[in-house]
Formats: sequence, C-alpha cells, structure tokens
Amino acid sequence: MSKVLGIDLGTTFSCMAVVEGGQPKVLENKEGARTTPSIVAVSKNGERPVGLLAKRQAVTNPENTLYSIKRLIGRHWDDAEVQRDLKTMPYKIIKSGEGVKVLMQGKEYSPQEISAMILGKMKVDAEEKLGEKITDAVITVPAYFDDSQRQATKDAGQIAGLNVLRIINEPTAAALAYGFDKKVNQKIAVYDLGGGTFDISILDIAADTVQVLSTNGDTHLGGDDFDQVIMQWILSEFKKDQGIDLSKDNLALQRIKEAAEKAKIELSTAQETEINQPFITSGSDGPKHLVMKMTRAKLEQLVGELVEKTIGPVKNALKDAKMSTGDINEVVMVGGMTR
Repeated sequence: MSKVLGIDLGTTFSCMAVVEGGQPKVLENKEGARTTPSIVAVSKNGERPVGLLAKRQAVTNPENTLYSIKRLIGRHWDDAEVQRDLKTMPYKIIKSGEGVKVLMQGKEYSPQEISAMILGKMKVDAEEKLGEKITDAVITVPAYFDDSQRQATKDAGQIAGLNVLRIINEPTAAALAYGFDKKVNQKIAVYDLGGGTFDISILDIAADTVQVLSTNGDTHLGGDDFDQVIMQWILSEFKKDQGIDLSKDNLALQRIKEAAEKAKIELSTAQETEINQPFITSGSDGPKHLVMKMTRAKLEQLVGELVEKTIGPVKNALKDAKMSTGDINEVVMVGGMTR
C-alpha cells in the first residue's frame, strides 16, 4: 500500500510527514529543511520559484511574490479579512465573482492554484525523498475554517495531483501527534503561534474522539510580526550609529529581515547573539558594515507586547468552552514561535 502524505499547509511555512513503522516521520524537502516557506513567485526572467527560492527574492520582487495565501483561500471579496489584506499585501488582490484572485506578472490566479503550487512542490519533494509515487494525502486546516475554506483547500490538493482523503483540524492533528488520543477524558489547550497567525483551541479528548470545544486567535499575529519589530530595532540602531536610513534600500532590507529571523531563533537558546552584515551599504567615506549585539533581555522587551496580545484570545476561548484555567489538564505548545 502506498504511503499517505500528511501535510500541514501553513500561512508562512508548510510541513509534511508520513507514517513509517507506525511512527510519524517528518520529511525534509529538496533543500534539506523540515519546513517549506509557503511562498510562490514569478521572477524577472519568467521562472516560478516556490518555497525558499521564492522567499529569497521577496524583498526585491514584492509585487510578484505571493505569501500568506492561506488568508485568502475560500474567502469572499467582502470578507473583512480580505479587505484588510488589500491594504497590507504588496501584491495585487482582485475581485473574481464573489471570490478573489491574485495577480502575478499580470496573470490571474485563484488562491487554490497558488496553494496547489506549494502542495505540488511538497508532493514532488516527498516522492524524491521516498523513491515512490504519492497520490493520497491528508491536509490540516485551522479549526475555525468554514466549509468553503475547507473545500477550497481540498481543491488545491486535487489541482496538485493529490487525492485528499481527509481535511483535519490543526489542533486535533497536534493532539494526535502528542499522543493525547491515548489519554482519555482530558481537556487540553492547544496554543499555536505560527509564522503569520495565532490560534488557541480547547479540546475534549474522549475514548475515540477529539472534540474542539472552542477556538479563538488572531489571524494577523505571528513570527513575522516578531521579525518586523526586531528589524525596526536594527534599522533605528544603525541610523543612530551611522546616520544612514536603510529602510528604503530593498537589498539591505532583505538581508536585515533574514538577520532578524536568525537572531530571534538563536536567542531562544542563547543569552546573546551578534547581528553581522558586512558591506550593507556605502556612505561618502566608503563601505559600511552592520555589526551589533542583541541580548535575550532586549528581545523580550521588544516583543513583550506581542506575547501579551495572545492572552485575550486564550481567555475568550476558555470562556466559550465554559472553563477556567484549573479545568485544563495540559497545554500543548505548537508552531515555530513557541520553540
């Protein structure tokens, strides 16, 4: 029997796994990473990079680089979410009947088609890794996705050449991954802080079912916001030190964005890190280098407000489930930002 590919199609990153010998095994992509950026682009020379290659050219080609497409999948044009993204996304979002499409190099694509490109890359990478054809898949979605969003996600899988056996709620998948289906009569909270979104779900684990009692969150709060705050700090420190404003320099911004993300990751295990970007720009007196230290204490001070923003949704989810903190047996932390 051929393997079934389990796919976490995320707003910012996607991940895939198969079951081998009764155990789930996360598969690395072609680039050797366990996660694939959920990004698709059309480059100046007409190539269509997906994943890491698309991410690397994002700042220099913003209008033809599509990211956070999950925010648009299965949505209607008048949804508040779509109207909000119209103002913030660097790429063009257009009305298509009741729904939406996006533009890349002047060509229209549905969010399903863009998601299918991400899923298609993962399918090909999985086949190369396993040395066999993959046709069946299970894809996860947020617990709050409605029927239209779930169907659109399934359609994306089909466009990518996958037979989607099931669409599963992300918190349910997390509970199963942590073996909670073996612990009966538990109430658990799944705190999921990813790259672009925050979700909190309260689950009731019974003998053979996992029921989502309530769900809440913030669809515009995640690792990207943390990176942004660090970037702003780096830019202002450099301006103070060198008197040069790098915020209009796209190439410098791309490097600073990557440096900010790297510093954030390093500070989850180290107390201090060095941000070092040689030849970031040049002034009248020659080339300038960006070199500065950042401590974990500084990071915590910068992002404290963002962490606080997760507390409100947690309280609301508990209230909707008619529970207090004392009723929760365990908290499962998922998403890259909880690492």
